[in-house]
Amino acid sequence: MTREIATVALANGLTLSYAEQGDRSDPALVLLPGPTDSWWSYEAVLDRMRISTRTIAVSQRGHGDSDKPATGYRVDDFAADVVGLLDALHITRAVLVGHSGSCLVARRVAIETPERVAGLVLESSPTTFVGEPGPAAFVESVVSKLADPIDPELARSFVVDTSGEIAPELLDELVRELLKVPARVWHEMFSDLLQYNDLPELGDVAAPVLLIWGDRDGLVSREMQEQLVAGFSCADLVVYPGVGHAPRWEDPVRFATDVTAFAERVLAT
Repeated sequence: MTREIATVALANGLTLSYAEQGDRSDPALVLLPGPTDSWWSYEAVLDRMRISTRTIAVSQRGHGDSDKPATGYRVDDFAADVVGLLDALHITRAVLVGHSGSCLVARRVAIETPERVAGLVLESSPTTFVGEPGPAAFVESVVSKLADPIDPELARSFVVDTSGEIAPELLDELVRELLKVPARVWHEMFSDLLQYNDLPELGDVAAPVLLIWGDRDGLVSREMQEQLVAGFSCADLVVYPGVGHAPRWEDPVRFATDVTAFAERVLAT
């Protein structure tokens, strides 16, 4: 399948980098990488997507080769960019796919602009990080002390600690992409994630939701997944046995199959 690497200028003045494949049709499938990842983190699954539907993997602001403004790295900022991306690419409705912290971004878009969201795929989604001691300790001990340039060994350990077992060549590329994220982006982004809580609003999400979670995930729990299933009006949970926090890296074939099957179903309605 032919893939194009391009940039798009949003109405707010930012330019985002993205990869696109499939027919330039509407609606579309939009992939949102988790914090510190670029569109490249979906490389392993893009070639395995079996649908011709327009598929776009985007580097969010501050990430990859996208613009990196001085501030603006809250969930609400990223969500506004997603809507701006849909507008700029003339996409009226999309299935949004998020990973980890970017699941909160996808959820925000579905809450604020339900008419633009046909469905949500939430990979390794937290409920909220508010009051969670592990993320709070990480921000306090690691993120708050970061300065540019980011130490490559710290970047490598972050990817390893959050990803499970992945191929060495994939690990090397993920680290290279992570090193493009300035320290100021880490500071504001992770600080906001510790305060963000949309759980009371999940019932407002009208779109169907697919939750994908690995049972060896050390960052988000099965209890969180069950709480999310109960909070949404229409949600299903798929569990990947023996997989950690990044199912798309550890089992890209199954991930691509599950995502495309879900997208085909909801985009057909």
